[in-house]
Amino acid sequence: MYCPEEDLIRIMKGCGIDLLCTLPCDRVRNLIALTDRSFFRLPLTREEEGVGICAGAALAGKRPAMIVQSSGVGNMINALLSLTQFYALPLALFISQRGIYKEGIAAQVPMGQALPKLLNAAGIPYSVIDTQEKLPGMAADLEALYREEKIHAFLLSPALWEGSELTLESSPARCQCEPTELAPRREALWPSLTRYQILEALRAILDGQAVICNLGIPAKELHAIVPQPSNFYMLGSMGMATPIGLGVSLFTDQRVFVVDGDGSLLMNPGSLATCAQARPANLTILAIDNASYGSTGNQPTLTNVCVDLELVAQGFGIRHTARVASKEELLDAAQLRPAGTHFIHAVAYPGNAAVPNIPLAALEIKRKFQDFLCA
Repeated sequence: MYCPEEDLIRIMKGCGIDLLCTLPCDRVRNLIALTDRSFFRLPLTREEEGVGICAGAALAGKRPAMIVQSSGVGNMINALLSLTQFYALPLALFISQRGIYKEGIAAQVPMGQALPKLLNAAGIPYSVIDTQEKLPGMAADLEALYREEKIHAFLLSPALWEGSELTLESSPARCQCEPTELAPRREALWPSLTRYQILEALRAILDGQAVICNLGIPAKELHAIVPQPSNFYMLGSMGMATPIGLGVSLFTDQRVFVVDGDGSLLMNPGSLATCAQARPANLTILAIDNASYGSTGNQPTLTNVCVDLELVAQGFGIRHTARVASKEELLDAAQLRPAGTHFIHAVAYPGNAAVPNIPLAALEIKRKFQDFLCA
């Protein structure tokens, strides 16, 4: 029986892949359906968030991989370079190579043709897998990328699946997320604290905990207040704090805090839906909403006029939420340990504290954080 999908699954299992993040593609629908029997698979809302989740899993010592189609690589290239590659985190990319072989959708062609050049320009090695005979050679590349903490892309040509005798039926089912009761639209909640004061108030709670912090001045403020090896300071990749925190929380018993911001969450809001679906009980997302892009000059965000982040989180399916403004409300919410992901919407004054730069390089930040998780 010709079944390259099962051959590929055996190779992936042999290399010890722990987490598989996927987005659908017609050409690899059978492969994705088959993975549910062998892997912890996490469906994504967007390719970019998968890079963050896989980065978190890698920080926790796991072997992550993604299945996406070639058109989706355009949605993840910055995160691949400024997060995965920058922090030397391993990631296997299984890319359904559209736009090259017997492609029926014209819009797939431009990215399909550009993809090899794009990967070369990004310094990401790749292998074209277009026949079953090339599958066994993938094992060595997989082992190497995890050992060397690199990215490697496997371009899976539709030609590989031609003649496959595997037929799997999938029946759509509604997600079993816990129901949420949406709060009614409310009047504005007036802040009483800046972001720095919020972090300062949480000093004792964050001390000794795994903390993934949004990039820019938030990370500098956190380092000034609670400088500890269990902090993962983001130096790039805006919008990835919550996905990284989700990836870490899935593979540790430690409580994981994410210090995120309104601008960052608005850039990648679908990650909240993925958190709601995964429901790790050890994950707390602290969304500090000062209605501004604080690190770039305090330009206003849309939470200033029309977006309520707590309602957004509830709408995406996160059941346990709180909206706070005072120090007392903040401390009460942060000490809760609900049976599921906890989202704290902390309304804050805009403004940045005068704090120094973080005196740590990316790899030092990574190693300290990994050592903490492994202790």
